[in-house]
Amino acid sequence: MTSASNGRGTGTGNGSGNGSGATRRVTAKDVAREAGVSQATVSYVINNTAHQKISDETRERVLAAVAALRYTPSAAARALRRGSSDLVLLVLPDVPLGPNIAHFMESITDELEPHGLTAITRRTRDSTPVSGLWRELRPVAVIGLSSFGEQDELEMREAGIHVVSALLSPVSGRSMLSVPQTLVGRMQVEHLAATGHRRIGYAAPDDARVSEYFHLRLYGVRTACLDLGLDEPYVLPVSLDVPAGEAAVRAWRAGENPVTGVCAYNDETAFAILSGMYSLGLAAPRDLAVIGVDNIPLAQLATPPLTTIDQNLEAVAAFMARTIVAAIAGRRPPRSRAADVVTLVVRESA
Repeated sequence: MTSASNGRGTGTGNGSGNGSGATRRVTAKDVAREAGVSQATVSYVINNTAHQKISDETRERVLAAVAALRYTPSAAARALRRGSSDLVLLVLPDVPLGPNIAHFMESITDELEPHGLTAITRRTRDSTPVSGLWRELRPVAVIGLSSFGEQDELEMREAGIHVVSALLSPVSGRSMLSVPQTLVGRMQVEHLAATGHRRIGYAAPDDARVSEYFHLRLYGVRTACLDLGLDEPYVLPVSLDVPAGEAAVRAWRAGENPVTGVCAYNDETAFAILSGMYSLGLAAPRDLAVIGVDNIPLAQLATPPLTTIDQNLEAVAAFMARTIVAAIAGRRPPRSRAADVVTLVVRESA
């Protein structure tokens, strides 16, 4: 009689039936019971523990039970035994997860896997401090897409965890890959100024969760305008809808000294501006030049195709993976210039 028909089967995957349709995780205790051995013997076999004499017959019995029950050892349990794990914790800030972040997550996973490392992603919120995440998972390394607090980073390093942060300007005296957001804003203005625009607008996001990125990019826009002898940028919040795009475009084009070129916080914000222009019977760059940030896949499909700043997150992911692998191996980390990562992609909108 199969386990599916005897009312107490082991179930599928890592669960076993409990009579209510729910599943529970198969444990080493279940494997020991199935194989008729102690739980310690299961652990010795699974971890191929040296200096433990396990007969071939017992080893085969344990492995057969593992296969029958589809048992997968807990990553947390392995971490407790070894003091660390093969996990790399990717800590995402509480920001919208757009296509670029998703692509970065895929890239870092692809870069780490050949080295036997597994990326696991968690988001930080007020209720989930970083310390709670790394203490539970015991990763070998932690990647942050924003800077960590000094105390958090100190505690992780003292615990032997390698820490790499990226995508924001560097914090003095601390090691991280810097993709300076001020440079992003500066490059937007420099391109518009090079194509003849003297009055610059800035389309700000309406989501408070991205304020850290936004203020750094806007600072780059403002300092570039100052250095190039341009007026202070005309900043307006633009939500991701057509009416907001229309209202901003009307405001920028009004008055005796209208805005002729707009830096958008990101590509999605730029799409709202382009949609507002289309609704008003206007077109870029003839009536208003527009430049975004991120170079998401849809940017080239906009009408007109969107000029943007590419942060080249594939290159960032590769660099961070190399940094982590080198740190684990005790080698000197690779060197990278952040300015080489950020590039201008010129299309028809500006």
